[in-house]
Order: sequence, then C-alpha cells, then structure tokens
Amino acid sequence: MAKSTPTEAGDLSYEQASAELDRIVEFFESSDVDVDDLVAQLERATVLVEELERRLVATRMQVDELSPKLAAAASRAASVDPETGEIVDA
Repeated sequence: MAKSTPTEAGDLSYEQASAELDRIVEFFESSDVDVDDLVAQLERATVLVEELERRLVATRMQVDELSPKLAAAASRAASVDPETGEIVDA
C-alpha cells in the first residue's frame, strides 16, 4: 500500500500543525521507533516547526502593528462622554 502524500504544512490550521507535531514527538519518545520512518518523521517535524514559527512571527508583526492603533482608538473613545456621545476635551 502506498503512503499518502502529507498535507502541505501551509494548508493546515495552526492547531492541526501543532497536533501533528505533537504526534511526531510522541513517535520519537516511543520505545518502538520505526527506523525506516525516522528520517521521514524528522523531515516532517522540521517542516511543521518552520511553518509554525513563520506564523508566530507573522502574528507578532501584526500585533505590533495593530497595538498602537488600538491604543489610539481606545484613547479617542475615552474622550467621548458615554451619556451624551459628545467629545470631551482632555
């Protein structure tokens, strides 16, 4: 029986990729490591780690970009009278 081609790491959700990586770690930690599958599992783990890291870096960049905008919006919202909706000078 032919092995199915693994899904591209970029096609998986973060949760799916992380769960697959967890399964690979369990494979390495088991006492019944299949030597024939060792390199393939290591290669797949490397791809998954790189993809997860890429997503974390991209998310961090988005957070860094959006945080000042959120702070500015919150500051503007704080200068609005909640009862009248009028802008209050600080």
